[in-house]
Amino acid sequence: MPETRPTNWARNITFSAPEVHRPTSPDALRALVAKSPHIRVLGSGHSFNRIADVDADRDGVLVSLGGLPATIDIDPAAGTVRVGGGVRYAELAAALHARGLALHNMASLPHISVAGSVATGTHGSGNANRSLAEAVRAVEILTGGGETVTLARGDEGFEGAVVSLGALGVVLSLTLDVEPDYEVSQRVLRELPFQGLDFAAVTSSAYSVSLFTTWQGPHFDQVWVKQRHPLPVDFPWAEPATDKQHPVPGMPAVNCTEQFGVPGPWHERLPHFRAEFTPSSGDELQSEYLLPREHAQDALAALDAVRDEIAAVLQVCEVRTVAADTQWLSPSYGRDTVAFHFTWVADTARVLPVVSLVEDRLRAFGPRPHWGKVFTAAPDQVVARYPRAAEFAALARRLDPEGKFANTFVRALLDR
Repeated sequence: MPETRPTNWARNITFSAPEVHRPTSPDALRALVAKSPHIRVLGSGHSFNRIADVDADRDGVLVSLGGLPATIDIDPAAGTVRVGGGVRYAELAAALHARGLALHNMASLPHISVAGSVATGTHGSGNANRSLAEAVRAVEILTGGGETVTLARGDEGFEGAVVSLGALGVVLSLTLDVEPDYEVSQRVLRELPFQGLDFAAVTSSAYSVSLFTTWQGPHFDQVWVKQRHPLPVDFPWAEPATDKQHPVPGMPAVNCTEQFGVPGPWHERLPHFRAEFTPSSGDELQSEYLLPREHAQDALAALDAVRDEIAAVLQVCEVRTVAADTQWLSPSYGRDTVAFHFTWVADTARVLPVVSLVEDRLRAFGPRPHWGKVFTAAPDQVVARYPRAAEFAALARRLDPEGKFANTFVRALLDR
């Protein structure tokens, strides 16, 4: 019987390791790290490139933290929660809501792991909302030498240890900021033309705004507007949808969070998709590029000029905003950001040339690709867009001097 190797969620990556180890105790994890010459930690598998993979020629071990106790230690007085490395956002959100607490934002999917999302600079949406990594107050790391290192805000190197690409060690836990529980209402609107678009006004109209286009015309097909209840929304540029929508045409809207302005808990509105449903079958590839927000309309025009080529291999494109943050390797480091996210068809051969075309059209705006998604830009081009990359590489050499947690992806980007 042929050997079946593990794959990522989208099944476009077959990992080099023959299996995924799932230790069930911290001691078992430490023993595995100690005896492994090369190791990478796999989160929920929602990356679309080889960032989580081990090197085939280094006898690498792939490990999941999903078998460890799902630690969620809430400290209401301190306004924090300590989260184990294997916990997913859906689990965390439910536990916080039960205690009358909340996170500042969430990504589109509640299914993804907290540690994996933070490590790759994942974000939600909103002009004033920073990346998910900015909620981290402390990170606890198991190094290759067996030492447990905790870095907190204010410590030297902290801003490099949060969005870490898995290159520093195993993230045992994260301590996150929390705030009082709140409700959100969500509305979906249809047909927002590019012509005459006031991008700043549109994206500042609510707590979180997501713009979706299939690039089959010079317009956004859908606008998802999420507002903290009971604050009003003034959105005069498009008409409300009359039936429930899914961002991807043809997909069942039952998978999506409640619409039509019905208020509900933050964690049941800020994501686009409901935690109890799988949002799709995984038959897709994804790319995302984050660039300075002041270039949003010029970038939109640059992509509109090649919309036929994009539309030919696209399921949907989402445009969101993110506030500047302080994490060295965050794609929104140091600049208020607009993010262009592409959900492609599951055909690598057809998609990659269009990915390169998109990168060429956006190059003048200094785009930073999402670390966990498909991109073709050369490593030196990517690293040049991160002014603190050399400091991160030095931090990685200090915490992982043997390069136990580095892989081909990390070494190519950071010269490790």
